[in-house]
Amino acid sequence: MDKLHYQLKELTSRNRDGSFSTQSNRHRILQMCADHLKDGGYRTRELSVNDIKGRHVNALLRRWRADGVSTGTIKNRLAAVRWWADKVNNAGAVKSNDDLGIDKRQYVTNADKSLDLNSIDKSVIKSEHIMQSLNLQQNFGLRREEAMKFNAGYALQGKPPQIGDIVRIKPSWSKGGRYREIPITTQSQVDALNEVIKLTGFDNSLIPSNKSYRQHLTHFEKQTSIAGIGQTHGLRHNYAQMRYKTLTGFECPAVAGVRQLTDDEKIIDKQARQKISNELGHNRLSVTGVYLGSWGRQ
Repeated sequence: MDKLHYQLKELTSRNRDGSFSTQSNRHRILQMCADHLKDGGYRTRELSVNDIKGRHVNALLRRWRADGVSTGTIKNRLAAVRWWADKVNNAGAVKSNDDLGIDKRQYVTNADKSLDLNSIDKSVIKSEHIMQSLNLQQNFGLRREEAMKFNAGYALQGKPPQIGDIVRIKPSWSKGGRYREIPITTQSQVDALNEVIKLTGFDNSLIPSNKSYRQHLTHFEKQTSIAGIGQTHGLRHNYAQMRYKTLTGFECPAVAGVRQLTDDEKIIDKQARQKISNELGHNRLSVTGVYLGSWGRQ
């Protein structure tokens, strides 16, 4: 391990800001930044964490733009780089997103971004642990990390799926460390849970016993990239849209387009969005527009 990689590792170990998930993601992003700087010709064997300058940030931006990285992902990566610069008392090394020419993220587009596992070639997913995590994402709207760390014993409290009414999401699995519950309402959900139990029992997560979380995440990302499903967020969109139709009786605007709702439908719509927001672990009504679209957006 060269100097920059090692010092970034030490920096993240000494400064444990945020949840475990936030810390883990930050560490992964900063190690990736060191990799990209090394690829760009910087001598990371000699470079110190205190040496961060605007030229390093610009080099990273050029790399990410050339790779076609989305605006949202670039902003997330820059947040980690800003954290790094702030911790070494050089916050000025990272300019504002406006100064760096990064577009504002458009959260609600009314575009259907859902992903259905039935539409992909599942044969390219070589890991059964990854396949079952993907099934959980689609059937319960889980984030990737939640689906990887999913433990049936905790989630079902020892009950068989056939008689369970909810799955419990442990705070240490989730973004922001928030506990939540997701109802079991479909046979597809029961089938997905039974497949997980068949693979892992009630005692183990969907991370293979011979791998760490980070090792399995790297494998997960490679497998889903080969399958053409990226970071798998579209599976959460699928869950939200299916759940919306179940709760309201009509399709969301991201699927069916915009129309004028009746007064009764407006009430049903708001209630469904709040419930879905809670089940996805957001708890804010406005966030559902990302998944479902907005009736007010043409």
